Amino acid sequence: MNHAIQALAGLALTIPAIAQAAEDPAVPEVSQVVLAKADRSEAATRVVNWISAARDNGRLPYIVIDKPAATMFLFDAKGKQLAKAPVLLGIALGDDATPGIGSKNLSEIGPAEKTTPAGRFLARYGIAAGKQKVLWVDYATSVAIHTIPTGKPKEQRVKRMLSPTGEDNRITFGCINVPKAAYTKVQQQFGRRGGYVYVMPDVKQVEEVFPRLLVEPYLTR
Repeated sequence: MNHAIQALAGLALTIPAIAQAAEDPAVPEVSQVVLAKADRSEAATRVVNWISAARDNGRLPYIVIDKPAATMFLFDAKGKQLAKAPVLLGIALGDDATPGIGSKNLSEIGPAEKTTPAGRFLARYGIAAGKQKVLWVDYATSVAIHTIPTGKPKEQRVKRMLSPTGEDNRITFGCINVPKAAYTKVQQQFGRRGGYVYVMPDVKQVEEVFPRLLVEPYLTR
């Protein structure tokens, strides 16, 4: 695990698809958005309980991205929930990334490819193109967690994040946009060592994405 983290930290990250997805201070302030749009989905609740019971996160902090609820849950290494916030996700429903998508320019990515992949990821901070710092969820597929970028005001990402439902939260190329206040808390927890990110599925069964859930009933016996 440590070797994987060190290798990721040393990479020169220059993926074109992230060049326009970095944080920009000119974005309207949404740091006061601290409440999620919905409670946890049933799948996310099961995963949260399993992580706690199995201590799947080891000694690292972790994030649960509940795609059905368009919500992020941040936990410290001991499993204490520290933050709950709305998120923006990939435009397309789907749980798999297109092979080779990490090497494409944004203009080359088709609508059906703009998914936020589901799964368990070892995440760490790194530098994206444009010398912007992001939390890499999956470097190979260019998926990162960061605040709302500028560049396309007509997308109204701030308005989407502030809206009372999660139906309009599908707008990114696959990255996960979070409010500034929540992002600051993520930075404080993940820091140098990184942590885990668990992304809930859109269409797959949760057991298919997290097969260890099949032993969940036996963890507390």
